[in-house]
Amino acid sequence: MLEYAENNRYNNYGIYYTITMKCAEGTELRMRKKRRYIGVSNGIVLCVDRYGGGTIEGRMYHGYQKENIHFYGYEKVIKIAEGLFNALGFPFMGTGDRDIHGNIRSCDRTEGMERVLSEEELLKKHGDKGTFVIRVRHRQHSSWQGEITHLEEDKSVCFRSLLELIKIIDNILDETEEDC
Repeated sequence: MLEYAENNRYNNYGIYYTITMKCAEGTELRMRKKRRYIGVSNGIVLCVDRYGGGTIEGRMYHGYQKENIHFYGYEKVIKIAEGLFNALGFPFMGTGDRDIHGNIRSCDRTEGMERVLSEEELLKKHGDKGTFVIRVRHRQHSSWQGEITHLEEDKSVCFRSLLELIKIIDNILDETEEDC
């Protein structure tokens, strides 16, 4: 027998619809559908224009720069995002960057950063293969934790590490490629 429970919460950015489905074995599946929003100061819009062999290429946007930032590969996305997070001082870096000698480098916040793009302007950006909103809420254990939204399907999922985030994006893009 299946049980369904629906929970609606309101916030400043839209309505969350949470549907919880429990099956007889006690397994729980959560699906969330949301209105489109960024919702955090460090939100990133990732527009993927090309994808192949696990490599992504496209444009990144955030609220503190009008121009797009071209990227090729996840490594570039990570470096750009880390630079933004360090400049904002959010999310706080739980551990400093280490070098091969064991030295730890901390990053200073950049004062006076002002938003130049609104959430509405950011959400108008789209990639040819897929568009993702990445909300990193924590940087703990030298990784990222947060939430990613695939805008084309309006579905969100939380990720617990940077590796899991990459796998989520790859899986979505692989499914998109199969559908074409």
